[in-house]
Amino acid sequence: MVSQATIIPGMLREDLSRNFGFLLNDVARLMRTAYDRRIRKLGLTRAQWWVLTHLYRSNGVSQTELAETLEIEKPTLGRLLDRLEAKGWVRREHDASDRRVWRVHLTDEVEPALRTMRTIAKELRRDALTGISAAERERFVDTLLAIKENLR
Repeated sequence: MVSQATIIPGMLREDLSRNFGFLLNDVARLMRTAYDRRIRKLGLTRAQWWVLTHLYRSNGVSQTELAETLEIEKPTLGRLLDRLEAKGWVRREHDASDRRVWRVHLTDEVEPALRTMRTIAKELRRDALTGISAAERERFVDTLLAIKENLR
């Protein structure tokens, strides 16, 4: 087998262990995986808790906007919402001004599960930030917000 270095001689070598793009991706993946383990007792798939989390953040969003935010196809989201509706955790309603648009809402029945999810998320963030001062945490979040704004 031929190594990449042989195929592309002289390619710029970068220490990717300090590349913030790779680090953000790695940290996000590790957080999702840790959350998956901790949330397992609720019987939710990653896709289901991800939908619920985004609805918690933007309750009443249109189904199309939710699919775009989650970066999934509309039929895939539709199936996820069907399962969550069957549990009684979400409901879809026609938009008041455009009946072609479906708005997705959390129901009161999901509140105990959401409370558990938020507690688990809080504990995970606490564990992830162990050993980092309050000032460093604030600077870190401010930096992430600035990066997010720059990319918009």
